[in-house]
Amino acid sequence: MEYNPQDIEKKWQQYWSENNSFEPSEDTKKEKKYILSMFPYPSGRIHMGHVRNYCLGDAFARYFRKADYNVLHPIGWDSFGMPAENAAIKHKLHPKKWTYENIDYMRNELRALGLSFSENQEFATSDELYTKWEQEFIIKMYEAGLLYRKSTTVNWCEPCHTVLANEQVEEGCCWRCDTPVEQKEMPGYYVAITKYAQELLDELKTLDGSWPSQVLTMQENWIGRSEGLEFELELSKESQFKLDKQFNSFEVFTTRPDTIYGVSYSALAVEHPIVKYIIDNKLLPENKINAIKAMQKVSERDRAAMPKEGVSLEIDVIHPLTGESIPVWVANFVLASYGGGAVMAVPAHDQRDFEFAKQYSLPIKQVIVGTDGLIDNPSEAYTEYGELINSESFSGLKSNKAKKAIIYHFEQNSIGKKQINYKLRDWGVSRQRYWGAPIPFVHCDDCGLVPEKIENLPIALPDDVEITGKGNPLDTHESWKKCVCPKCGKEATRETDTLDTFVQSSWYFLRYATNHKKWQKEGISKKDADYWMDVDQYIGGIEHAILHLLYARFFTKVLNDLGYINSREPFKQLLTQGMVLKDGAKMSKSKGNVVDPDSIVEKYGADTARLFILFAAPPTKELEWNDSAVDGAFKFIKKFVQRSSHVTNEAASNFANIEHSSLSKPEKEARKKVYEALKRANDVFTKTYTFNTLIAGAMEALNALQSQENELVWAEGYYILTNILEPIIPHTCWELSDKLFDKQNFHSKIKIKEEVFSLDSIVLAVTINGKKRCEIEVAPDTSKEDILVEAKKVALKWIENKEIIKEIVVPNKLVNLVIKG
Repeated sequence: MEYNPQDIEKKWQQYWSENNSFEPSEDTKKEKKYILSMFPYPSGRIHMGHVRNYCLGDAFARYFRKADYNVLHPIGWDSFGMPAENAAIKHKLHPKKWTYENIDYMRNELRALGLSFSENQEFATSDELYTKWEQEFIIKMYEAGLLYRKSTTVNWCEPCHTVLANEQVEEGCCWRCDTPVEQKEMPGYYVAITKYAQELLDELKTLDGSWPSQVLTMQENWIGRSEGLEFELELSKESQFKLDKQFNSFEVFTTRPDTIYGVSYSALAVEHPIVKYIIDNKLLPENKINAIKAMQKVSERDRAAMPKEGVSLEIDVIHPLTGESIPVWVANFVLASYGGGAVMAVPAHDQRDFEFAKQYSLPIKQVIVGTDGLIDNPSEAYTEYGELINSESFSGLKSNKAKKAIIYHFEQNSIGKKQINYKLRDWGVSRQRYWGAPIPFVHCDDCGLVPEKIENLPIALPDDVEITGKGNPLDTHESWKKCVCPKCGKEATRETDTLDTFVQSSWYFLRYATNHKKWQKEGISKKDADYWMDVDQYIGGIEHAILHLLYARFFTKVLNDLGYINSREPFKQLLTQGMVLKDGAKMSKSKGNVVDPDSIVEKYGADTARLFILFAAPPTKELEWNDSAVDGAFKFIKKFVQRSSHVTNEAASNFANIEHSSLSKPEKEARKKVYEALKRANDVFTKTYTFNTLIAGAMEALNALQSQENELVWAEGYYILTNILEPIIPHTCWELSDKLFDKQNFHSKIKIKEEVFSLDSIVLAVTINGKKRCEIEVAPDTSKEDILVEAKKVALKWIENKEIIKEIVVPNKLVNLVIKG
């Protein structure tokens, strides 16, 4: 039989589609598997990263389908977002047209790879029906106090007239027009993810062993739980008068209360209300005000990477324990989003504070010593725990005891309290752009902010807009903006902000878990979700370890609390695949090292692309593209097809009755290799995920089959190997299975026959004084005495006329003779 990939792949793809081969069953009594790869953004063409991601997911889906599980393996499109608007500007196309044309093209590309996705469960997040249910969830979150509107400082580009995400600010400038970005206060919508911070942290423990430890650590650090002391630093009387008595104090938080006697200055974020008041009322010299304004124009992320900078605010606070006067500065390293935007600075015991103090000649007071004792004029901060000095009655205490004692002292005297803080900030979901899900609220002069009525959803985007890149076209679309207040019925204005696209990817897996026949009537079917959730295997890049995976976990908990589902965690098992590299670098158009999947499929066939991508490296590791290895994958499949001619019709019907004991040694070895491959396949799909070892085992088995001529062994070998390799090279295996076995080997899990692993003989190494000299072959049940006799016989020339002082037999492994002389 000759291998013609183009013919057989087209044939089977058509068969699968016509027979709905990959649609999940509605029989909820069957054991289920929900296999999901992170859905793609419809950028126009798939890349090798897509191929790897979806071939991995497809292998799992096909394996469990053959093992008689009810499998849900869906695909959809994460289709809102900025790239569509950029394409609209560049190509003078409507974002909707650009997006859905790309979806059509990419769907065909994925289909050409033979991926076993459900066609019925497919959707795009820009579909109005998807938006409808998402808007309902947003309104319910608002009603539950989990979504709110507030003013905050954002990155603002005046020429583009839009807010920019931190990722869109490059060296302080707009990524699109290269204009310096301003920090501007604007209203926006926020999701109160911080209310779930502790639960999100605690339930990471339930994922231990099922998710990569690196991902769990990244999420733990991102949530950033810290315990410490929160207290107020009171402004001196002179400073209160300078600030027109508008401020008496400000709050600070520290995780190191044991260092409190080392405070030598305090620092505020540039966004702090006191700093704003000073600037607005010109309470500093002009050069200082200009310096602070320059700092305010830089995003928090860029400030963190800059050298330490600050300006004295010419005000003081009083140390809460010593009564000393402490100067207050504004510093670029203090974040408004953490701890209230103010810090007590202890330069002797915090490296950041130390560098700032050195730069501006501020005092450095050491109050902790380690085993080395007091260090004069240190070159860096001592940040370890130790013993307190120069700390009044707390001197001599170890840091851990001192922390508790100082917090207790503050609480007893009502000047501070123990506090738990998180680095995690509430999630800003407002975006000033067109191509996104409209936020379903109305602004009424009388009623204020009012959610739209559920029966009026979806609030769909207007089609008659022009995308220019200058601001949000919804802002200038008067007929769309004009509406009536859902509460009082008076004229009102519709909200023109749209939702962050991470919102759409935070619940899409629950939409998949709802039968498509119910999509018009409900966003998520609780009954269906009870069956399908949680996702059994989730696959995607580690770059999504924090935001997407954290938001998806959060949304699952919120939708549970709102009564939509019973799940609390979305994904049981997580596999993060490595990148595909070429010439040692990530594939990208700018580097000119992109390999087009379409051209590989056209030249070699989809099965070759699939085999290579799963064989070249374990899935969690980076994969280096190798043209000769692709050619090698094609040659293996070609050989696999050609060798199938050894399977006769008669043997294909009768191999179940092989008498193993009567087989020759090569025949037994071939069977053993085939069943070893089957065992390995079961382990790969349920434990190890090392598809490269599965494929290597199948290759070894084929080689072993070629070393014997028994037609029954050939038939059994192909019955098992086509089953093992079907998740990897499905078109080839369906073709062979159809011709040889009428596809009977795809209907249930093949049982392991332990008889093939019983050995007629075993080979033992013979070592003399630990050095291998020869081998012996003996029956598995040979006694120790007989093994030693045989070993001495074979090793005679090394032990002749020598005294044997020790004889060691390691079962099933070796014989060691220790000689003297």
